[in-house]
Amino acid sequence: MLIRFKKSYEKIAMGLLSFMPTEKDLKKLQVTVKEYEENQNWQLYLWKENEDVLGIIGTIKKEDGVVHIQHICVTPSHRHAGIGTKMVQELRSMMPGVTVCGNEHTASFCEKCEADPIQL
Repeated sequence: MLIRFKKSYEKIAMGLLSFMPTEKDLKKLQVTVKEYEENQNWQLYLWKENEDVLGIIGTIKKEDGVVHIQHICVTPSHRHAGIGTKMVQELRSMMPGVTVCGNEHTASFCEKCEADPIQL
């Protein structure tokens, strides 16, 4: 289940985002998390199963009707289990009438999610 980011999840979010190749540097990571906290066009969601946070997905609203997925990551011990695909699919179902697509870093994965549907 996707849940909206809250300040209480900051350390978990930073840990998951640090797996993204673009977020390896601590200062860059801190700037990114701050942007998610302060910019209303940036939204961060955590994937929670039972009580465990297993993944993260971050979006930017680009224009009316278009949202780009700019970050997506699953904890290494839960990869290749369909969680990333579930996150993309649930995000799309949360935003009817909106085009949800990837950016230059996430587009190929998002396209794979369309070709490989998983039941939520």
